Amino acid sequence: MRSVEEHLAAILSRLRPLPPFEQHLLDAHGHYLAEDVAAGRDLPPFDNSAMDGYAVRLTDVRSASETNPVVLSVEQELPAGIAPSEIEIAPGTCARIMTGAPVPPGADAIVPVEWTDGGASGDGSVRISRAPSPRQHIRPLGDDVRAGEPLLASGDYLGARQIGLLAAIGRDLILVRPRPRVVVISTGAELVEPGTEPAPGQIHDSNSFTLATAAKEAGAEVYRVGSVPDEGKVLLDTIEDQLIRADLVITSGGVSMGAYEVVKDTLGRLGTVEFSKVAMQPGMPQGFGVIGPDETPIFTLPGNPVSAFISFEVFVKPALRALQGLDQPDTEPETALAAESFDSPQGRRQFLRGKLVKNVQGREYGVTRVSLASGSGSHLMGGLAHADCLIIVPEDVTRVEMGEKVAILRLETA
Repeated sequence: MRSVEEHLAAILSRLRPLPPFEQHLLDAHGHYLAEDVAAGRDLPPFDNSAMDGYAVRLTDVRSASETNPVVLSVEQELPAGIAPSEIEIAPGTCARIMTGAPVPPGADAIVPVEWTDGGASGDGSVRISRAPSPRQHIRPLGDDVRAGEPLLASGDYLGARQIGLLAAIGRDLILVRPRPRVVVISTGAELVEPGTEPAPGQIHDSNSFTLATAAKEAGAEVYRVGSVPDEGKVLLDTIEDQLIRADLVITSGGVSMGAYEVVKDTLGRLGTVEFSKVAMQPGMPQGFGVIGPDETPIFTLPGNPVSAFISFEVFVKPALRALQGLDQPDTEPETALAAESFDSPQGRRQFLRGKLVKNVQGREYGVTRVSLASGSGSHLMGGLAHADCLIIVPEDVTRVEMGEKVAILRLETA
């Protein structure tokens, strides 16, 4: 049997990042950058006011107080959006200024309107009852970003804050990696759609829903085809029909050692998909290869629901990162202390559903502890739904005692 590392390495060696393309800012949201971005200009691009108030010469207002206000003549009105004033603030005068407006020459502080009478006298003057400090309430040129400064790097995720920064420096188009388009197919004559009453011997298809939403959470654009019967021609026709919109295909079921393993029998004859046993539990039967004229990657995952999900976490999620040109996460896993004792099979890496232990305030303890969320059966979806991590037990460990350190892989949770 292959080790988990060997199987993952074989997968990643076959994948190349999808070609980048330019997107407008709003459409780029949720993608990953495919270029380094530096500032093309200073931000802010000029000294501007951080408050509505009055632009003053500090020497004119040093003595201002509630009991001894300073009266200045208001000679300019400076709203936001105008070109910088060329008229210098003369001694004994000031300019009424709005937030964001360029600071006029000669001014070296802004007095907030709350520190004044707001020009209540109506004679073109203002009474100032409090002195600002030097440069107070002035946003200096380049205070946020300097021209040429590196801002974002290739591989950075473009969330709301990053999109806002790009807009602030004037970028309208940005080079990004596309979201991988993933087609998800379940196989099995026993499968029916949720909402349909199953006949005797039938079950609802959960795999395609689990895998489709897991792929969506991993950043993919997903097309769920649903289930196909155990017929080789139907399976092959379905896959070929979907290749036009697929950067990656996922099937589940039909890859074990028994009879009627339609995926293994059908795709195995193509010679481009390899089926392997991987030393893991659950998820031992795995298949990966390429299909079609564009050599589209295809994962053939086991049919048991937990096996399919864990196979996705261990193998498909890293593949989706590779298609988006992203580095793989650090190989050193997070650890926790086992809150109970349990056994593990010799020679296979065990992935158990885990639940991080909370204290009475609902927070994790200072030292993270983890308990089992369910048994180890590969069909037990109830425990998987309530798990927030996977407990990873190495191949050479057959018993974990309470209080021992174990590796964990956190799962997506709200």
